[in-house]
Amino acid sequence: MRANPIFLLSICTSSMVHGQDQARYDELIAKAYSLYEQEDYKASGGTYAEAFKTLGWNGTSNDRYNAACAWALAGVPDSAFYQLKRIADLMDYANLKHITTDPDLNGLHTDKRWNEVIDRVAKNKERLEANYDKALVAQLDSIFAEDQGLRNGIAAVEAEFGHDSKEMKAYWHRIWVADSLNQIKVVRILDERGWLGPDVVGPTGNLALFLVIQHADLETQEKYLPLMREAMKAGRAKGNHLAMLEDRTRMRRGRPQVYGTQLGRDPDTNSYYLSPLEDPEHVDQRRAEVGLRPLNDYLVSMGLKWDLEAYYKDLPRLQELLKRNAEH
Repeated sequence: MRANPIFLLSICTSSMVHGQDQARYDELIAKAYSLYEQEDYKASGGTYAEAFKTLGWNGTSNDRYNAACAWALAGVPDSAFYQLKRIADLMDYANLKHITTDPDLNGLHTDKRWNEVIDRVAKNKERLEANYDKALVAQLDSIFAEDQGLRNGIAAVEAEFGHDSKEMKAYWHRIWVADSLNQIKVVRILDERGWLGPDVVGPTGNLALFLVIQHADLETQEKYLPLMREAMKAGRAKGNHLAMLEDRTRMRRGRPQVYGTQLGRDPDTNSYYLSPLEDPEHVDQRRAEVGLRPLNDYLVSMGLKWDLEAYYKDLPRLQELLKRNAEH
């Protein structure tokens, strides 16, 4: 099973589907994964199928892979191979190391269809990695794992010791140290090679470039923001990633965000809130242009909701919080 994504910035997209359908899809995918963790594999596979049906039988490569794992463990190889062949033949799945070592799929290895799938995945890998800078791929993959691995542990530390505990502060210091060291490495790459696309450093390496800059100090973010804008135009960076960096730099300067990607945390109530928006009436149009799902779908996934009237009523308080947290 491919683990639930640990990328914490919520970058799910749905520019080609209705927001309501996407919200239902996300709900079903979460349910399917929960059923998998409960070892109810047949129900998990069926729930994945229901999710794909919601989007006109569309689904992400990651979700289809997880569906294949559920079906394999449920003893339904035909459904498992259907999903595997779909991602290998139509979605360029190329993670040869993962698929060949995933114990969830062990029950498929004696089926003659297994070698057909593996051969296709191997060919995808060879084709997609033909121009990879393998040394940089390895370096950036390691940076990504550290960046997200540390952030994946935040919730557990906070739950055990508390938001303002010395243990939580020590953990944040550990993250800050790692971020500082990773920033030195990534800045050197950007200065020497520019903003490299997934064709050179792979999708994880490309994501690592963004994450390190997203977690950098404001001066560094603003220095490399123009470079990322040009990379996005050239197809070497994703529009939804750029939107997050645009919003974060604006928020840190005390300016309203454009795309609604940034949440703040009220120190008095310890609750999350949507940081102020520029032209909130048209935020979903701007989000769609960069591949982000509707704002309410995103907020619901974070335990909030989008209510324009309530937003305006609360805006003075939100503006005060923005001003208080701005960097000058």
